[in-house]
Amino acid sequence: MQRDVMNYDLLIVGAGPAGLAAAIRFKQLANDAGKELSVCVLEKAAEVGAQIVSGAVIDPIALNELIPDWKEKGAPLKTPVSDDKFQFMTGNKAWTIPHWLMPPLMKNNGNYIGSLGELCSWLAEQAEQLGVEIYAGFSAQEALYDEDGNLIGVITGDMGRDAQGQETAQFVAGIEIQAPFTFIAEGARGSLARQLESHFKLRDENRPAKFGLGIKEIWRIPEQQHQPGYVSHSFGWPLSDDTGGGAFVYHYGEQLVSIGMVVHLDYSNPYLSPFEEFQRFKTHPEIRSMLTGGKRLSYGARAISEGGLQSLPDLIFPGGAFIGCSAGMVNVAKIKGSHNAMKSGMLAAEAAFDYFAAESEGGKHLLMEYPIKLNDSWVWKELEKVRNFKPLLSRFGNLVGGALAGVELWLSALHIKFPWTLNHQQADHHSLKPKSQAEKIDYPKPDGELTFDRLSSIDLSNIVHDDNQPCHLQLKDKTVPITINLNNYDAPEQRYCPAGVYEIIEQAGEPSLQINAQNCIHCKTCDIKDPTQNIVWVPPEGGSGPVYKGM
Repeated sequence: MQRDVMNYDLLIVGAGPAGLAAAIRFKQLANDAGKELSVCVLEKAAEVGAQIVSGAVIDPIALNELIPDWKEKGAPLKTPVSDDKFQFMTGNKAWTIPHWLMPPLMKNNGNYIGSLGELCSWLAEQAEQLGVEIYAGFSAQEALYDEDGNLIGVITGDMGRDAQGQETAQFVAGIEIQAPFTFIAEGARGSLARQLESHFKLRDENRPAKFGLGIKEIWRIPEQQHQPGYVSHSFGWPLSDDTGGGAFVYHYGEQLVSIGMVVHLDYSNPYLSPFEEFQRFKTHPEIRSMLTGGKRLSYGARAISEGGLQSLPDLIFPGGAFIGCSAGMVNVAKIKGSHNAMKSGMLAAEAAFDYFAAESEGGKHLLMEYPIKLNDSWVWKELEKVRNFKPLLSRFGNLVGGALAGVELWLSALHIKFPWTLNHQQADHHSLKPKSQAEKIDYPKPDGELTFDRLSSIDLSNIVHDDNQPCHLQLKDKTVPITINLNNYDAPEQRYCPAGVYEIIEQAGEPSLQINAQNCIHCKTCDIKDPTQNIVWVPPEGGSGPVYKGM
């Protein structure tokens, strides 16, 4: 197919915190040096920030470096953390761990509560003022290689194909966007990242990627129940000790509460539903009293990279680099990662600019300086301190593993480093027990006031999908959902999906998997957790998916 071609000096796939920070830093350097260097940022969502989901308590360390006068320029971070709690939950009690016992790295002094989506929208404005070109509503569908197999850009998705893949009257072919360097900033479990890891063999089996599923709601609560600046992180109920994860509650803005739960996707019980566990969490007496009389405004979910240093793929490859959560920059112990994502993008941008500043033939070189710069940065030092946090939880459970991890973090604060690094034992899709060895979980019915079902939840996600487009949830083998998933695990995709995409229905007297792709909120959990890796998430038409407000 003949396609239009656009050329840039730097191409960035994804307008999240990493991609936008990279674009801003690259243009800052180019403008300061008087060089005319072009930057293109592709964003599959209908608008920048529309598919960003994060808690979000934001550490401004990277923002301080990138845009020192961000407060004067009106960045949407208005609520500093004023009350910081870490709690252990039982069914009807919340035990607060004394603040002085918490390792310094896990404290939120100097951080801000806000919407990461709104911050990304603001960062996009700063980038465009510097001359960055941002194209929202364009999905990067396929990697583009030269004759030597080096990455030279991407092909954006075609528009106007019907459900069978045929061209309609509205068909518009995707375009080739080429650049000496392409930064992959898609977030956790990106489709291009998966392609590139395979093509360049960037990940071996000793470094499995690890993920969690974050589910979040935004509420507006009565003024007398609102405590601006209040932050609470908790573990324990309703999750069992062998299921990693925890919950968060943040008060900010005009009587707003960000509330959610992260469930580590290496859980073993196929009957567990992260969505239902979160709904149960809201029935805790402390949470119920806070939300009573309030109104739920938004709902969303997203996979989170949790593997840390032991899960990082090779970060560079001929023609590009992974930045942000496409690499895996989340600090699980600190329960945040946007600051690390931004800094990784800034360092990659500096490495790319060095080639242009030296007038090198950039496309023929690896960005060797990027991993060197990252290894020398505060990002690496921070991730190294918490490198054993996730493996300890996976091996010993939340209570014992958490206690051991806390000891290591305290010793790290005292500049005492354990001489060992624990590897991750397996990828998340290997962790499910057969249904014959698992106990069913009886989840209560939603009450429609505090707890809700999936369909009423995704109504708040403002999902836009043209029903007459190719399904973006692809099965390698259409028999697997019944012969393996249903027979062995009682079809866990019905429960791990937080949007009701997968249903087992009866057709001609036989069970069959129905995929409600129009419900998809692009969390990528199915691509991660499917036991045989039979489900593959690919980008739908650009602009499809949720359009979150204030997430």
